[in-house]
Amino acid sequence: MSKVKEIEARSESWNVRLVGHHDLNGHGDGMQLLKAGRYVYIAHLGTSPMALPIVDAADPQAPRVVRQMPHPPNTHAHKVQIAGDILIQNQERPYFGKVAPDVPNEAGIRVYDLSNPTDPREIGYLRVPGKGVHRMWFSDGKYAHVSSTMSGFKERVYLIADISDPSNPRQAGIWSLPGTREGEEQHPAWAPFPGEHFYIHGIIPHGERAYVAMVDAGMAIVDISAISSPKFISRIDWGPPYGGYTHTTLPLPGRGLVVATDESTKNNCQEGDKRVWVIDIREERNPVTISTFPVPQGDFCKRGLRFGPHNVHENRPGSFQSENLIFVTYYTAGLRIVDLRNQYRPEEVGYFIPPPPEGQEAPMFNDLFVDADGLIYVSDRIRGGLYILEYTGPAIR
Repeated sequence: MSKVKEIEARSESWNVRLVGHHDLNGHGDGMQLLKAGRYVYIAHLGTSPMALPIVDAADPQAPRVVRQMPHPPNTHAHKVQIAGDILIQNQERPYFGKVAPDVPNEAGIRVYDLSNPTDPREIGYLRVPGKGVHRMWFSDGKYAHVSSTMSGFKERVYLIADISDPSNPRQAGIWSLPGTREGEEQHPAWAPFPGEHFYIHGIIPHGERAYVAMVDAGMAIVDISAISSPKFISRIDWGPPYGGYTHTTLPLPGRGLVVATDESTKNNCQEGDKRVWVIDIREERNPVTISTFPVPQGDFCKRGLRFGPHNVHENRPGSFQSENLIFVTYYTAGLRIVDLRNQYRPEEVGYFIPPPPEGQEAPMFNDLFVDADGLIYVSDRIRGGLYILEYTGPAIR
């Protein structure tokens, strides 16, 4: 029996089939991934020495690794973004307790020429003094919208980097939460969990607005019509009583909605209730939560590792585009696919949960990308590598 057939035979699935799989040559700790042309670029968590495997997926049933690029020593490089022939990757001090504060590390954004898709060539570097860059959005070839812990700030801020000249990237604008500058007291209205960290995690821009996911502070809408001076418009929060740690805020501009995920961060459900939220932003100064996605049912809290949402397919230019069919990675509950045509009553229409990878308690579906042909590329956070899936349920666009 082939490896794919073996995985599929042991999987739990509905309206989703496994097309292909690759263990990334033993470096299966996949984080953010994007597909450009026939190639999939996968950033790594940092528990392996690899920063960027490049996988040829021209035949999705038999993907093959054509290049694996190592990351700099003591550096977390777990995000990758591509616009045209430019690839950028984050550089951040590891935050999982392996590196002492005085150990040298890289902090910033590395810029690569991708005109040869299997041989990225470094052409620029934006050094960000401090702990470095965490999550990024870069799709127009000009501005990168990133969360970064910079000198002068206690927590991550929203940094806009100008990469229009890839050989000379520069800082273009900054927006921060109240109370995050050095010397400022934590602002009680922005810190619903007293004593906890609150900071910016991810940003997705659309037009003159940015939708900002904030750990333990919900979502903010920010005016970026003037890149050099972003301005706060509004904010919505739902924790407590809900658990916080908002990871991604995906705008659906044609419908006046945002889909927001609250990341599960602790094993075995040892934290507050984590949900995927639907937010009405038709009146942007007064965003309102109107529903949540169905929570997968089962014994997931007993399987080990994390159970809860992580990320959604982000409708990037050139990828599968839909404001009605939403794809979510749900850690041990695998991939979930949700019909959002009725925004007040989201309905699940498919899922896929692989068996635990060897040496792992449970799967940890982490990030995903859906290409224009509808193939779904998913990374496992620990050892599972790359899964290529296909939705086979009712046609929804």
